[in-house]
Amino acid sequence: MARQNVAEQFVDILVRAGVQRLYGVVGDSLNPVVDAVRRHSGIDWIQVRHEETAAFAAGAEAQITGKLAACAGSCGPGNLHLVNGLYDAHRSMAPVLALASHIPSSEIGLSYFQETHPDQLFRECSHYSELISNPRQMPRLLHTAIQHAVGQGGVGVVALPGDIASQQAPEQSGEAALVTTRPTVRPGDAEIDALVRLVDAADRVTLFCGSGTAGAHAEVMQFAERIKSPVGHALRGKEWIQYDNPFDVGMSGLLGYGAAYEATHECDLLILLGTDFPYNKFLPDDVKIVQVDVRPEHLGRRSKLDLAVWGDVRETLRCLIPRVRAKTDRRFLDKMLKKHADALEGVVRAYTRKVERHRPIHPEYVAAVLDELADDDAVFTVDTGMCNVWAARYVSPNGRRRIIGSFSHGSMANALPQAIGAQFTDPRRQVVSMSGDGGFSMLMGDFLTLVQYELPVKVVLFNNSSLGMVELEMLVSGLPSYGTTNQNPDFAAVARACGAYGVRVEKPKQLAGALKDAFRHRGPALVDVVTDPNALSIPPKISAEMVSGFALSASKIVLDGGVGRMLQIARSNLRNVPRP
Repeated sequence: MARQNVAEQFVDILVRAGVQRLYGVVGDSLNPVVDAVRRHSGIDWIQVRHEETAAFAAGAEAQITGKLAACAGSCGPGNLHLVNGLYDAHRSMAPVLALASHIPSSEIGLSYFQETHPDQLFRECSHYSELISNPRQMPRLLHTAIQHAVGQGGVGVVALPGDIASQQAPEQSGEAALVTTRPTVRPGDAEIDALVRLVDAADRVTLFCGSGTAGAHAEVMQFAERIKSPVGHALRGKEWIQYDNPFDVGMSGLLGYGAAYEATHECDLLILLGTDFPYNKFLPDDVKIVQVDVRPEHLGRRSKLDLAVWGDVRETLRCLIPRVRAKTDRRFLDKMLKKHADALEGVVRAYTRKVERHRPIHPEYVAAVLDELADDDAVFTVDTGMCNVWAARYVSPNGRRRIIGSFSHGSMANALPQAIGAQFTDPRRQVVSMSGDGGFSMLMGDFLTLVQYELPVKVVLFNNSSLGMVELEMLVSGLPSYGTTNQNPDFAAVARACGAYGVRVEKPKQLAGALKDAFRHRGPALVDVVTDPNALSIPPKISAEMVSGFALSASKIVLDGGVGRMLQIARSNLRNVPRP
């Protein structure tokens, strides 16, 4: 039996690590690997139209499955296109292996055609980025890259010259074991003891939750019940913690709503659970703060801590719950629940008034109808910008839905590529891309990927013909909006020209029917909804310092929006508040 070449060995190892797809664009330096994929029954080559899409799709697949996903780019410009999607995957802690193929090994360092240095270029957006310059480095170097990506949660990069990929691979004495899952991390006894003392001494405790609470919903609810704590969340914590939550007080931050801001500032102990919440201006500086995180480098980099606890949220709470003293005083919790419901009651009217006649259509109304009609286990991918606002305030989590966006990296054009990766994990599951016209048009070429693979992704396009969030940034800086207007085509006609289902919606009464028809369609579909460019958003609390780096709007032009079914949730939670 002939020995494998390096490319074949590379592909074999990916398959053993659980990789089912390799997203990318073919190119000469990649040809040996692509051919090895062609001949291997355990993995598919997914041809996209742009390598940035490949990286976003791999990152989304990894977030949906929790398993390693992979993407590839050819030498020079090809793999450079991966960088933005890899940054997003890395900052989302999505385990992704990226293959950056390289120029011929004998030409490296001699300004050869398309030469870059990918082993250096990707170091900032990866845990590991190295060059295979000799076949003898295989398979150990690839194993190491995979273990970095899976073990630390993020990106591992392997640069592989095309000529090395074609060479004979070294013989293996046996198959090496691969890391494919991460362990749980329990804090030390001293930290648990200190945390018990802080919780027992506090009269008013608030929990603020991020994506690190994934898999810990039951423990968070049990802990909140035991200490009578309101529970707020960051955007990335929404899908994991908001549902079935009688302690919910909403979301803090620039997209926030409800009473989360008040709950974090009026407590005497704030416990940050699995969140690297970046907006420290929304965090208090006059209360005691504890942070629990599985990544020690996250501890204390946003606010001054009274206690740092290194551990994953579920294991930490399992240690903590039996030891803390049960609290009986609900006054702080009930006060925050009441504030939360009142806050939502106050803003919900803005999108319910005359929506059946308002043209252009309120985007809040679009998001609310979409939330109502989408499947209970739908995956929503969300473009950065105003679509983040509508998803944060209107998409209702239930423990089965997923909400994925570029929430840490903040890239435009992420929703469509992420929808591709999400849909490949399960062709029968409903995947909805909540796209803005700016983001969609940036990587619109990969709508063709949906058609080519008959992926039944439903693109709901919030088409306000502007870069709405950028316009907000200009407004709050006292600048006239400039360069933010898009001259758009009829996107529904473009979708039909591509071979997909497309419908344009300009009247509110057409919306529900158009969405239902699109959802019933078996293949890819695009619903182009013409929305009001003046529908803007403000957070629950504003200071001058919060303006920097993100959009806050002037109140005169704000439609402050409702929050959909979250008002109903808040009302139901009020039933837990004792009546005098």
